[in-house]
Amino acid sequence: MASSTPTRGLLFVTMQPKETLPDVRFHDWYNNEHGPNRTRLPFIPNGFRYRATDLEGTKNGTQDKPEYLAIYDITDMQQLMEEPYQYLRAPPGKTQREIDVMAQIWVDRMLFDFMGEKANDKTFVKLESPEHFEENLGGNGLTTCRFQLEAGQVAQAENWIKQSVIPVVETVPGWRRVSWFKNSYLEPRKDGKVEIVVIFEFTPTAEPKITGIYDNPPVELSNSKTRKYDLFYTFGGAARHLAIVAPWTHPDGVTKTIPHVSPAGSAIESTVTTQDGAVLPFRLEGNSADDSPVLVLVNSVLVTWNIWDRFIKHFFSTPENHKYRILRFLSRGRTFQSGTTSPVTVDLLASDIIQLLDSLRIPQAAALVGVSLGGATTLATALKYPARIKSFVSCDTSAKSPAGNKDAWGQRIAVAEEEGKTLRLASASGDESSSASPQPVVGEELAELTVRRWFVPESYDDPSIVPEIEKVKHMVFTNSLAEFSRGVEALFDYDYTSLLPTYKGKGAFLVGAGDGMLPKGMEKLSKELGSAEGRSAEFKVVEAAGHLPMVEKPTDVAVFVSGFLAK
Repeated sequence: MASSTPTRGLLFVTMQPKETLPDVRFHDWYNNEHGPNRTRLPFIPNGFRYRATDLEGTKNGTQDKPEYLAIYDITDMQQLMEEPYQYLRAPPGKTQREIDVMAQIWVDRMLFDFMGEKANDKTFVKLESPEHFEENLGGNGLTTCRFQLEAGQVAQAENWIKQSVIPVVETVPGWRRVSWFKNSYLEPRKDGKVEIVVIFEFTPTAEPKITGIYDNPPVELSNSKTRKYDLFYTFGGAARHLAIVAPWTHPDGVTKTIPHVSPAGSAIESTVTTQDGAVLPFRLEGNSADDSPVLVLVNSVLVTWNIWDRFIKHFFSTPENHKYRILRFLSRGRTFQSGTTSPVTVDLLASDIIQLLDSLRIPQAAALVGVSLGGATTLATALKYPARIKSFVSCDTSAKSPAGNKDAWGQRIAVAEEEGKTLRLASASGDESSSASPQPVVGEELAELTVRRWFVPESYDDPSIVPEIEKVKHMVFTNSLAEFSRGVEALFDYDYTSLLPTYKGKGAFLVGAGDGMLPKGMEKLSKELGSAEGRSAEFKVVEAAGHLPMVEKPTDVAVFVSGFLAK
């Protein structure tokens, strides 16, 4: 029976693709669907894929000696018998793609309950933790030993592991941890025996020699198997594997993988859930290498990530930029956020960017580029998390909330409330949908007032820009009014001016020439950034542009950002 105290354990799965399943299709499915669906669950804090190093020469794995191992720590084994995990094991949670792919894999899936561990306090780290990205990139060596015992012999075997096995392992340079498990109470063996797995972890430079430690066990070890592996892939809280084989959409309609996105790379759309429960839809696209540099684009209020579409097109038109991945997302203030009631501040929005980087296993963003509230968020993130942000470009914003901001935005909210427009909105993607009940949205009047304020008059006479203005107006029109009212509170009270002089990183400021008083204010910011070190930041004024220069003058902005990154 299950204990009232949660039982810690391990999901242990060996896999060997059959000849009918290409490796690229296998990895696309596993890295973008199967693994992330599990590591996004709160009781599965990590997930790792390992690849065997004990295969002869270049010989592939076999059914008896599989090439791949996946292990997931479980904080409460009983949760594997409950929703939402069980939802993943049968349709519709188990998708047709998963059914088709798994039919072409030899799988040995085991559940193990935790028994004990001994860690080396000098070398062991939690490789899944963001603070250990560097060690994770370095890799991890793994040796697994599985054997079976009679039920009455478990205590003897555990004493032997503690008293004889571990002392030998502790003499091996580079050992990290030894942990041991028994087959779970959830799946007792029909023959009454107990299966044990002992897992040895080593630094990647170590050459573990642990042979011989099983020569004199106190009990008979039947069906003993020893395997050796190297770390192959570490899961985060969302899909990020851009080496995509074929287009795929999850039944929930939110997670999508899109190969061959013009002009460079592939794309993934999915969500990340923050620690306080906010759902942040994101789009990751570009270079398929997991270690390729990442450019994060941060929106203003009232818009979607599509304000960057033409900027990205021009950015990727430069072949040198094909090395980049680009991350866009919908910040708080766009759509219904799973009922979270956290007060929205610029500090919170900055922490959301860090959570996105953590979930997508990005140790450091090559650059943040943000506009308006996104520009303030970009500045705050760079100033508060300098180790995670290599450089930034802050656009059309300020380092301190202007006086009267609260009243000005309050008046705009009142305009939308008075119009009373409602639409059916999707909770995750922000697109119009057939969800159950209409929600109040910003509406036509405030949308028109907003775009008239954001874009310079001459843009309304330019046939190439007018359709883009209409797209932005539709974004504003369809923004959830409740989320807008909450999200815009971030603009009421923030001040990062005291952090500007001592900043040691690389930053720049960009502004539309027609954006009111901001050009003058942002030029001042450029002189204050790093001033304590005798430095200043680059400053760019985009002519014939207003509050969203990446919409009106995407080429100019892309050229500036490309040059800034190249320096």
